[in-house]
Amino acid sequence: MSGATRTAPALDLDKLYAARLHAARARPYLATALFALQLVESRGTPTMAVDRYWRCYASPAFVDRTPEVELAAVWVHEVSHLLRDHHGRSDRYACAHGLTSPAERLRMNIAGDFEINDDAFGDGLVRPEGAVVPRMAQLPEGWLMESYLAHLRLGSFPRDLAWLDCGSGADGLDRSWDLGPGGAHGLSEQERDAVRFRVAQGIAARPGRVPRGWRRWAEEAFQPPQPWRELLGAALRAAAVGGGAGDDYSYARPARRAASLPGVVLPGLRRMPPRVCVVIDTSGSVSDVELGAAVREVAAICRAVGGRRDLVTAVPCDAAAHTAQQLCRSEGIPLVGGGGTDLREGFARALRAQPAPDVVVALTDGQTPWPSRRPPCRTVIGLFPRSGYNEDTDYEPALPPPWARVVEIRS
Repeated sequence: MSGATRTAPALDLDKLYAARLHAARARPYLATALFALQLVESRGTPTMAVDRYWRCYASPAFVDRTPEVELAAVWVHEVSHLLRDHHGRSDRYACAHGLTSPAERLRMNIAGDFEINDDAFGDGLVRPEGAVVPRMAQLPEGWLMESYLAHLRLGSFPRDLAWLDCGSGADGLDRSWDLGPGGAHGLSEQERDAVRFRVAQGIAARPGRVPRGWRRWAEEAFQPPQPWRELLGAALRAAAVGGGAGDDYSYARPARRAASLPGVVLPGLRRMPPRVCVVIDTSGSVSDVELGAAVREVAAICRAVGGRRDLVTAVPCDAAAHTAQQLCRSEGIPLVGGGGTDLREGFARALRAQPAPDVVVALTDGQTPWPSRRPPCRTVIGLFPRSGYNEDTDYEPALPPPWARVVEIRS
């Protein structure tokens, strides 16, 4: 009818629910998360979007014009943002790099899409129209969102993506249509964690049928990366308060017993920061990236002992221990080596230092024999992660000794 106002379509719930069932059948390990999403009709949402409280906002017009098979893939895409904590990771990345503009949040949304879409489709799911993948920006597949952010520039992107909006659950930036923490239909923090745990259990139960990215996510959900620097700092503090570690007397801090001896000034006992010797694995199996991470950890150790470089010594070691280098600046450590690995030599060189160290820290990939005896000081082993040892199929590295505190270094 001429001049008549066209009525906007109502949200087709049957179509959405059928698409969600299709998605659950194609990705059964995500079924718990898919059915945990709380559906909310939203005419302000361009397509479908999520918030951090596990609400899924759906545009009636988008649902009306999109085939059911594509909607199934959109369901999987949106719930993947929440499972992989893209909103929290975006907030942390923005805070660390001082990013505040909406354009930067769009860049985070695209980087999160790259992380999801590189292996999301196929095996029962079609690629939705407009889905972005890493090759559009000449970037490889298999990276995490943070790695894509380091290389992604919107100015060089081949298409206008201003319309792309997966919601605050993808990039952490609140939207006008969000119901917020006090709104209806949201999941509590405990409920969200329970959903993630159930999904991780499902993935662990069928590893041969799950893409590599999801397997990596599930492993970290069960065994989250240890806060390496916090654990190292705890070990250093424990060494500092251990008996006989760095004790000294100072008249700058009077003793508490001085009150019992009027007229007599007694020095107080002062705890000095521990002396730390860092054994750095410089063998051929350690990459340049890992050596760079080791240098950063040495700098962090220096800060942990109050900036006292005279208390930190570095010993590069491959099959033989090299010269012990007292730390002037971490960038100046001579990382010589490149041969085989025997950190027993590095431990022996560290323990011969005068004065003796209170803590020995070994940064290594673990492909080494270990000392047979426990050193007479605290020991921390920082391991560079390894998924397998391909250089020699007959070689199985010895596990780190039980007397050492072992943490995993992740760059």
